[in-house]
Amino acid sequence: MSNLENIPNFLQINDNLATAGQPSREQFADIKEAGYELVINIGLLESPGALPDERRVVTEQGMTYVQIPVVFEAPQIEEVARFCDLMLFNPDKKIFVHCVANKRVACFVYLYRILVKGDDEAQAKQDLLRAWTPDATWQGFIDDALVQLR
Repeated sequence: MSNLENIPNFLQINDNLATAGQPSREQFADIKEAGYELVINIGLLESPGALPDERRVVTEQGMTYVQIPVVFEAPQIEEVARFCDLMLFNPDKKIFVHCVANKRVACFVYLYRILVKGDDEAQAKQDLLRAWTPDATWQGFIDDALVQLR
């Protein structure tokens, strides 16, 4: 088992993309060692268990850090559009995406895979469901995003 599998709710989507819940300070060194270059955090720094100094922790490891703060109870289409743009503009980077529990991320990555990458929807859905089954708020958000961003 790799050290990354010790990160809460870690999921390897492909060779260049992984998702997870909140890594510890120490686990960001493992993320760097695994070759990740870009860390995207779509959680809030005020969430329980989040690292308020995460940008510093990540950049000290030599990785690029981007935060797209998404309120769990109220995801916005503009946030997933920004996420998709960020992914699209970094096609050659190994990317690690996280939030607190890998719920927001699982939905955003699912949408990115369908809307931008054109991945097989059944496989993308299977990966989403490995992380969690979206509640009514998030399923509604997914449905709206698929309509508005196609």
